[in-house]
Amino acid sequence: MAAERGRRPWRRILFAAAVLVIAAALIVGGLLWQGTLQLNRRAASSYQVVGVDVSTYQGTIDWGVMASQGIDFAFIKATEGSSLLDPEFKANWAGAQKAGVLAGAYHFFSFETPGARQAAWFIQNVPPRAGMLPPVVDVEWYNQFKASHPAKQDVVTQLQAYLDALEAAYGAKPIIYCSEEMLRDYLGGFGAYPLWVRNVVEAPRMPWGRFWTFWQYSSTTQLKGYKGSQKFIDMNVFYGTLEQLDAMRL
Repeated sequence: MAAERGRRPWRRILFAAAVLVIAAALIVGGLLWQGTLQLNRRAASSYQVVGVDVSTYQGTIDWGVMASQGIDFAFIKATEGSSLLDPEFKANWAGAQKAGVLAGAYHFFSFETPGARQAAWFIQNVPPRAGMLPPVVDVEWYNQFKASHPAKQDVVTQLQAYLDALEAAYGAKPIIYCSEEMLRDYLGGFGAYPLWVRNVVEAPRMPWGRFWTFWQYSSTTQLKGYKGSQKFIDMNVFYGTLEQLDAMRL
């Protein structure tokens, strides 16, 4: 009985420690979700050229206000699949250019539609224009494909068809946006294309000695100048100088 009573304080201590660990995890998780704590801020701050990527979720954007916060470039959602046009694309496209923000358009790639058809839809809505950044294709899992991935060869074949059509239309290799996991598991054969990599936890860890051109380091930043259904905005940096980014324009 006495030995049992002697063990109880240790049980209480262990229980209290476990509660503290869980509470700390919840607090950190909440700060990350709110955007208050951004683990990548220090690593990203070493890059001087900063940009955002936006879509209809940011609603109406005042690009003059956006530019005044040190935003050098923007990737703007234009299309998805072979029939969706972002409702805010035209306004964002015109506004960014007027404010002097270097702009590029991106397409959300569908695994359910032939790549050539998707390319035709993007080109129809984003005609080649001197001064624009190269077009971007966003390749990520969505909906049912998060749990059940399509065959790798099918993805590679349709994506290559998409990329070939865009390169022919714009005279430059498109940029591929993806996670490091997507790059490693599916896109290893696309080494000739500039990469825009997402990692909102740490600096990118690129497989096979690959290098990134753009890095999306935060999805929980809040800036001034927009009002939409999403209070956060994605933040990105460019691996190079502003002059080098300017040289990428068509």
